[in-house]
Amino acid sequence: MILIDNDGKTRAITKVLSSTDTGETGSHQAGAHIPKAYQILSFFPALEKDIKNPRTSLYFKDIEGIKWHFSFIHYNNRYYGGTRNEYRLTGMTKYFKKYDLKTGDRLTLRQNEESEYSIEHIKSSEQSEDVLYLGNTWKIVNI
Repeated sequence: MILIDNDGKTRAITKVLSSTDTGETGSHQAGAHIPKAYQILSFFPALEKDIKNPRTSLYFKDIEGIKWHFSFIHYNNRYYGGTRNEYRLTGMTKYFKKYDLKTGDRLTLRQNEESEYSIEHIKSSEQSEDVLYLGNTWKIVNI
């Protein structure tokens, strides 16, 4: 789900976590995959397009008031002789471990009008049974 305010700014994005997101596959790419959809990318700050693998640091506050440091990265090495062309939010392993997040748990990122970020999650065991889940990708919902 994506929450867009009256000015067209994306204020919240939600994803049901996959095993690759949480690192359960043992892959070195743990961290949430971010699709290239405009409404989702506009939630994050713009990255420079002319450098290899541009990134920016972001700080998210959780419900306990803990501040988490993540990196928003565009792995664009396809344009520099490599194969990757994807966006990721990395550095999330400690957050996932602290809250024992697994495949199927839901992650929500929010940004308020002062551009402060927050993060929250709902364990799959706590999710309402009357909600229809359409896979584990980010969703765009116009409200």
